[in-house]
Amino acid sequence: MTHLPPLSPDLTQALLAAAAQPHHATSVPIFQTSSFLFDRYEEMAAAFDGSSDRFIYTRGNNPTVAELERLIAGLEGTEAARGFASGMAAIAAAVMPFVQSGDRVVAVENLYSDAFRLFEVVLKKFGVTTTYVDGSDSAAVIAALPGAKLLYLESPTSWTFTLQDLPVIARAARAEGVISVIDNSWATPLYQRPAEAGIDLVIHAASKYLAGHSDTIAGLVAGPKHLIARINHEAYHYLGGKMSPFDAWLVLRGMRSLHLRMARHMENGLALGRALSDHPEVTALRHPAFHPHPGRAGLSGFGALFAFDLAETIDIPRFANALRLTKIGVSWGGPESLIIPAKAALDLAGSANSFRRFGVSGRSIRFAAGLEETGALVADVLAAIDEARL
Repeated sequence: MTHLPPLSPDLTQALLAAAAQPHHATSVPIFQTSSFLFDRYEEMAAAFDGSSDRFIYTRGNNPTVAELERLIAGLEGTEAARGFASGMAAIAAAVMPFVQSGDRVVAVENLYSDAFRLFEVVLKKFGVTTTYVDGSDSAAVIAALPGAKLLYLESPTSWTFTLQDLPVIARAARAEGVISVIDNSWATPLYQRPAEAGIDLVIHAASKYLAGHSDTIAGLVAGPKHLIARINHEAYHYLGGKMSPFDAWLVLRGMRSLHLRMARHMENGLALGRALSDHPEVTALRHPAFHPHPGRAGLSGFGALFAFDLAETIDIPRFANALRLTKIGVSWGGPESLIIPAKAALDLAGSANSFRRFGVSGRSIRFAAGLEETGALVADVLAAIDEARL
């Protein structure tokens, strides 16, 4: 079993501590307001011209959201961060300000399906092209960089869960003047810190592990002040994908138990991975913990989202329906274990289908290990395989 080193006292304190709050509250209050008042004209004028950091309007800034932004920037080791209404709003805001018609993006294969649609439906409409490369092959990534404006990474990637060697790729991107962006939702700042490897912008679908309770939709982008300022100027205020105060509060609530939840997620994911790794009906296991790669050096732990392929002797719908503890559903990062059979995802509606584009096997099962009792979770999956034999 993989054992994590204990979190540093500073990191643990950052997750658990509340900032100085009104009335000495133990958690951050929800500032559920649309706008903020000024006592005098001069105060408003100073807020408008930027010489004051007073809050004006929640679509621009809000104290609850700002507290979450401060926390995620600190955990990722970046200068600033911005909160968004969803992970996709964060992805769009991290990409769109940095490209224009005629530009080219380099992206890893098997990226998140809606990020793929952003590139293939929205950006392509405006004359931005995308080159897809095998992210596990650093030489292939580096060879694609000359002339590109932006590099989009996921380490590990969706469905195939392959890693990238972030320090090597980040150095090459900076040498070429290419802005690098990564979705770090799988590892969280606890287990991977891409900014320390030289990646420019770090995205989180905060709906997943950060919030952790399957009850909110939110996104975050962390990075240097000058890039976050550009996002503010060209995407944040005008596209309207602003994180609400209540959703920010839900993510802040989840962050206080992140280190405890992630340890249990990882334990369950690794236990199930071991049980499947030598199972006669499992033809492939896609979990970074079970495959060596230079990118492993940047991980101090593992998320619990992975995939495995079932043999032709297993009826996929019957397997899904035989599960009792594990549920069928999208998303991940909450207390419950969930599966998505690729057989269903291959029929995703729309013109840009990443599953078909990158050849995801119809025998593949994406599994998100939750917080259930480990033995019961493993037994549930193994029993469902047995029940689904043809």
